[in-house]
Amino acid sequence: MAQTKKKRSRKKRGTQAGNLDTSRRSRPRSRAEARNQARSGGGKGGRTMQKGDAPPTWRGATIRGLIAAGVFVLLLLLLFGRPLATSLIIGVVMLIFYIPAGYYMDLYLWRRRERQRIRAKSKG
Repeated sequence: MAQTKKKRSRKKRGTQAGNLDTSRRSRPRSRAEARNQARSGGGKGGRTMQKGDAPPTWRGATIRGLIAAGVFVLLLLLLFGRPLATSLIIGVVMLIFYIPAGYYMDLYLWRRRERQRIRAKSKG
């Protein structure tokens, strides 16, 4: 009797020269390759990036400031019963304060982490 189910084959990513591109493989072929991949942190996404790796940006600080000021305005409106105009004015003042304060705090923390990372690399 003929076999009805065909084994599913993997797609091989070859180049025009006929070489197989093994660097794009996400699934390790051997135990040693799996260990190396786990040690280097390279999983499905390839490189993993922690939050503190990238330097802070004004865009990120602005987004966080807008969210914080929005929450502050909502709290003033709902919990404290302030009028809308007063709450918005206070929210704008808080936004003007939050954006630079958030950026410079992130910059300070990022520089501290970078110094620690450099010290750790030079020691080990």
